[in-house]
Amino acid sequence: MLQPKRTKFRRAQKGRMKGNAQRGNQLAFGSFGIKALEEHWITGRQIEAARQAVTRHMKREGQLWIRIFPDKPITKKPAEVRMGKGKGAPEGFVVPITPGRILFEAEGVPYEIAKEAMRLGAQKLPITTKFIVRRDYVKE
Repeated sequence: MLQPKRTKFRRAQKGRMKGNAQRGNQLAFGSFGIKALEEHWITGRQIEAARQAVTRHMKREGQLWIRIFPDKPITKKPAEVRMGKGKGAPEGFVVPITPGRILFEAEGVPYEIAKEAMRLGAQKLPITTKFIVRRDYVKE
């Protein structure tokens, strides 16, 4: 599961996810990708599930890039605990996603295989996504 080796602080504030992605919103490595269309927190577990779905459909051909990394600690208090007594213990890591962010990129497989692989991967994510293709890509 994806998570940082160490963090500066054990707990982080929630923050707000307003506006569109200012960075990570262009294809940088591959010819195909999936782009987020809404904001959400994505966990390392969800990223790993999507990665497995994509690589299995591509039959380990081509190359896959994961453009997001969960580095924000999320805390949770136990069930039925009264208010107060501090913030809860860290439970996992997430990455805040804003609309326009590229989540995965792929290269080295035909268009149809890439499209289906990305569709299968997108099903594992809690947000709506869009399949995108590099502007200068030529379909064989």
